[in-house]
Amino acid sequence: MMRTPRLVDVALPAEPIRIVRAPRTHGFRYLLRRYARNRLALVGLWVVLLIVVLAVFASWIAPYNPIKPDFFNTLAAPSSNHLMGTDDLGRDVLSRVLFGTRISLLAGVISVGIAVLIGLPLGLISGFYRGRLDDVLMRVTDAMLSFPFLVLALALVAVLGAGLDRAMIAIGIVFMPAFIRLSRGQVLSEREANYVEAARAMGAGDGRIILKHILPNILSPMLVQASLSTAAAITAEATLSFLGLGTQPPTPSWGSMLNFAQPYLSTAPWMSIYPGLAIFITVLALNLLGDGLREALDPRLR
Repeated sequence: MMRTPRLVDVALPAEPIRIVRAPRTHGFRYLLRRYARNRLALVGLWVVLLIVVLAVFASWIAPYNPIKPDFFNTLAAPSSNHLMGTDDLGRDVLSRVLFGTRISLLAGVISVGIAVLIGLPLGLISGFYRGRLDDVLMRVTDAMLSFPFLVLALALVAVLGAGLDRAMIAIGIVFMPAFIRLSRGQVLSEREANYVEAARAMGAGDGRIILKHILPNILSPMLVQASLSTAAAITAEATLSFLGLGTQPPTPSWGSMLNFAQPYLSTAPWMSIYPGLAIFITVLALNLLGDGLREALDPRLR
């Protein structure tokens, strides 16, 4: 009688367990990778960094004194001695453009800083508490936004007086309503979120909820708005300086350089070409930077 062979269980080697990590959707490196996907934004970032370096080291890079006239070299065409030529007083255009970079960046950063420091807290308080304060603040904001930007800036400078410091204050006040409305709108959407209700249930006060929970979650759109507003502030400062209400001579400013170049558009076009290019390149780079930040920080675009 044949016996049926018995099956023997053979232990097979276990396959190694592979741990698949989910891609990171937060952190600085992740945001940097998202930002780098936009090649134009990356170019804008490098151009902005270059402009900042030129502004910081203008004293070492500029070949000549930007305010010292040289009446023996008036309206000299671009050459090896003066790469961008000279103006009607013999001053080196390249040196004045480099030092004008300082003025433009300073005006843009300080003006937007004033707008953020005033507009952000007002928007936070208005959106969080609502009520009569919110109604009054929004009506004032709407009234300011109803005026054309340049008209309101000119009116404020006329009241405050001419000068770079007064022009920066005026530009900051003009930009303030945009930050008030933006921060208020963000707070209105965040104040009803679950994490706010949880913090309130745990006994957190209004101040802690605003500063520790709501504020960090609305900084991304504020940062994007600030970068775009900096470009607009540089244009506004150049406009006011062109009209004689911003930076006062002999301090070099791109706007005032364009003003002085008006009578020489046909005989010495380099006096207007290079300051105009400086404004164009700086504003374009900042706008590209702002667009890249918006794409990198907006969770809806991820």
